[in-house]
Amino acid sequence: MEELLHYTWKHRMMPLEELTTTDGRRVEIIDPGLHNRNAGPDFFNAKVRIDGTMWVGNVELHQKSSDWYLHNHHQDKRYDNIVLHVVGCCDTEVKDSTGRPLAQMVLQVPPTVREHYNELLSTDKYPPCYRIIPSLPKLMVHAWLSALQTERLERKTEAIRRRAEQKGGSWEDAYFVTLARNYGFGINGDAFEQWALQLPLHAVDKHRDDLFQVEAIFMGQAGLLEIDAVPERYQQQALNEGYFSKLRNEYLYLQHKFQMQPINPAIWRFLRLRPQNFPHIRLSQLANLYYERRAGLSALLECETIEQLRQLLKTNVTPYWETHYTFGSESIKNEKHLSPFSINLLMINTAIPMLFAVGRHRQKDELCDRAFDLLEQLKAENNYIIRMWRECGMEVNTAADSQALIQLKNEYCDRKDCLRCRFGYEYLRHK
Repeated sequence: MEELLHYTWKHRMMPLEELTTTDGRRVEIIDPGLHNRNAGPDFFNAKVRIDGTMWVGNVELHQKSSDWYLHNHHQDKRYDNIVLHVVGCCDTEVKDSTGRPLAQMVLQVPPTVREHYNELLSTDKYPPCYRIIPSLPKLMVHAWLSALQTERLERKTEAIRRRAEQKGGSWEDAYFVTLARNYGFGINGDAFEQWALQLPLHAVDKHRDDLFQVEAIFMGQAGLLEIDAVPERYQQQALNEGYFSKLRNEYLYLQHKFQMQPINPAIWRFLRLRPQNFPHIRLSQLANLYYERRAGLSALLECETIEQLRQLLKTNVTPYWETHYTFGSESIKNEKHLSPFSINLLMINTAIPMLFAVGRHRQKDELCDRAFDLLEQLKAENNYIIRMWRECGMEVNTAADSQALIQLKNEYCDRKDCLRCRFGYEYLRHK
């Protein structure tokens, strides 16, 4: 496998016997070079000594020599500075675009490395390297988790940047869309994001001093003020209560005024959803947050502590929803505050990534540093991914740890991308 050949070269996992070119010249690898994951040679600026002569240039690797021609490198001038062609099997001589023959070396992947790699690919247990987790050096684990934390925040930053582009370059709107998406708490995340992207915040701003109007726009744009969106058994009761009709009439007026178009209510999911997570409840909480001017980017950037973030994100529902979960369906009175658990998730998945993203965008390192500090102060999440790592012997204490390990599972373990993982590296070299 060519990937494993790349890995062996990059990490200098060479066999103990002397290395030679296919024509018998002695090879010493001084520096394997910089791994290139884009178009062009596989490794840049490598240093190899062939028969006592130092060569500095690029290195290309293939499973078979003939792959050089299969990939048309002999017609590509980018490959004219190759100082060594490293292969798993030499089945032909190769030349560059000028006709110059290239030095070739057969590199055998050590049997233990190949065996361990096959184990990682074939095991069904997660993570596949579970056997060595308890024995990993703490310093290495800390360094790898720190890198993964940054990776995860960078990935979220890219998602926020795309939302800003969708909203005409507005980072204020991008924050609201991100906040709304995470109000879906996974199951309705896509629906909330679609709703927020469709929501004309400039129109809402003109009426943000009136909570009833804000809620009317929020519910109306979600498509939940259509009578067909109310379960049939509750439709008559919803009409009798009057609140549904008042909201609907207000929305129809505002819809005409601002030429708004609601989303399809069919995208909302209710099956196996706890009532406190119903879209109506989350939308009412969001309306309250927006009305109280605690859903804006400037307010977020002023928060420097966990407690300030927690106070910023605290919210509850409007009076009608204290006794309802959907229109027309009464329940025991409950103020339905956003729970501490939900607030923690919003801090981890919305507020802190937004601080990091704005820091990157504005080139303000203090905001990025604050994001890392806040993650370190929050307790680790408790989900099946984190429980899996703990069962393997991994210490998970903070949200920084849990976010790193979620990134590790999603982007490395699930993809069997063990060759890019530092735990995988330890497993491959493990005796």
